[in-house]
Amino acid sequence: MLKPENIKQAMEYRELIDVLMADDRFADVVLYNGNVINVITREVYTADIAIKGDYIALVGDCQSLIGPDTVVVDVRGKYLSPGFMDSHMHFESSMLTITEFSRLSIPSGTTTLIADPHEIGNALGSVAMKAMADECSVVPNYVRLQVPALTPDAPKLETAGVDVNSKDMEDLLNYPNINGIGELQGYSLTKHVYKHTPEIITDLLTSTIYAKSLGKPVDGNAPELFGADLASHVIACGGKCSCHETTTKEECVEKLRQGVYVFMREGSTQRNMAECIRAVTEEGLDSRRLILVSDDMVAEDLEKSGHMNDIIRRTIREGVDPIEAIQMATINPATYWGFTDRGALLPGTVADIAVISDLNEMTVEAVFIKGQLVASQGQMLIEMPKYTYPDSVKNSVRMKPVTEADLEIHADGNTATVRYIQAIPDQNLTDGGEAQVRVNRGVVEADVNQDVLYLTCLERYGRNGNIGKCMVKGIGLKQGAFAQSIAHDTHNMTVVGTNLRDMVIAINRVIEMGGGVAISNNGRVINELALPVGGLITDELTGQEVSAKIADLESTVKDQLGGTLHAPFMHVSFLALSTSPKFKISDKGLIDVNNFEILDPVVK
Repeated sequence: MLKPENIKQAMEYRELIDVLMADDRFADVVLYNGNVINVITREVYTADIAIKGDYIALVGDCQSLIGPDTVVVDVRGKYLSPGFMDSHMHFESSMLTITEFSRLSIPSGTTTLIADPHEIGNALGSVAMKAMADECSVVPNYVRLQVPALTPDAPKLETAGVDVNSKDMEDLLNYPNINGIGELQGYSLTKHVYKHTPEIITDLLTSTIYAKSLGKPVDGNAPELFGADLASHVIACGGKCSCHETTTKEECVEKLRQGVYVFMREGSTQRNMAECIRAVTEEGLDSRRLILVSDDMVAEDLEKSGHMNDIIRRTIREGVDPIEAIQMATINPATYWGFTDRGALLPGTVADIAVISDLNEMTVEAVFIKGQLVASQGQMLIEMPKYTYPDSVKNSVRMKPVTEADLEIHADGNTATVRYIQAIPDQNLTDGGEAQVRVNRGVVEADVNQDVLYLTCLERYGRNGNIGKCMVKGIGLKQGAFAQSIAHDTHNMTVVGTNLRDMVIAINRVIEMGGGVAISNNGRVINELALPVGGLITDELTGQEVSAKIADLESTVKDQLGGTLHAPFMHVSFLALSTSPKFKISDKGLIDVNNFEILDPVVK
């Protein structure tokens, strides 16, 4: 029996046929005489686009479809592209709700978002992911979620707020606006998972095979995997998967040869496209399985630089033909997702269209969603809805206030050799090393002259009170500290600082706010941002307000604390990503990712 949405589409398609075949039925809108970008044939030619309701009726000569009430938009000299898709992103990284993210994203031509609520899923489980899925229904753009099959990613190495596994999949995968399973990080460390926690593989297969039975896709997560490791990961995903953790040309070539859809990540702090695209520009490989994604973007970048149009622009600058680059954000992802109603300007597809004035610079002049002009000259033309998150996804910080003694790293003697994590700009990969530091009354001291600072990760959900401690290089603080209820992917509390006093003040302020970011110096909080939704998102500020606030917070870290790393909050949050090589911090301690073990922060 047909579902109501199927009946509705049948009626809409009948209207399209009437417009095309009847003498007295006409299009609602005709985009007249534009340069149509055909992502099927990879060419540009002059044509009109006729729109009826939500859909494209005809691409070609549409003169006969213009009636007395048809809105004719002259787009001579402009390029008409399918609306862009971001196939892998996390709203939580922007600290924005779906609505506010969309407000910043739509004017630059991105009309489809496939988001992974892995972050809020780790914090609060199914209840929060369903709340986010509900918000997908109120925005004008097309938004769908890929939910995690496992939280935390590495149960023996970290603590999440809620444990998610295969028992949750039937409920989640049948919930409205949930499209499939997100990045399979639980089997990123293939050898170690197989050896130490083989039960995870069975549980993940239970989830992925169920998703496949529903016709729903499963995303992979395969950093630095080759050969048998990569093959086993692909099979765990159900035989077809993506990977957004590819960082070298060699990796990209290997994954393309194994049938993986490579999501070339180009976000605010992780930029891998330039290396991956060499598989095309140098090795001549087919680009049909290459897809551009952002993964993680801050509000300021969305507002000032754009979204997928900016990523396409960067790809063009790497020597890729503009139409081929556009394919990587339109028809390529549509093919991966199995979307037959979007991704190309064709009869019967949704009329999501970006009007571009400069092809090489990807300057988006106007945006249509479902045939309606929704943005022009970088400004939204329609009112965005207001979605209120339920109280059940708030108050997620349940830890007790801390003292300096809780954060101390102890060692004997006057000096100690400590292990540190080395942050790498624009990567979530890290390195590590050892440094000699002073010990004062049995407590290890940070050394700003060596840029060896304290890094702590505290379990914030009230489950066990764990506190992981180590040192870090690459943040560059000269004084003070900052704390945040953000730490991919379990999103415990992370804090980096030059001294324990300011670290404690920042942590306790985040606890008081119920989640957020706090910066402290000289014994007081000097800047802050509350993130009440899961400790990750604000539903109290607009996208523009969050953009301005994050810029203000980052300026405080740079100008008052001496920080040298751009986007410091996002960079520090990825220092806790336990499935990404080489060294990370969790609530259980300093993790040697490559060897699946927890290390003492002091070399004995």
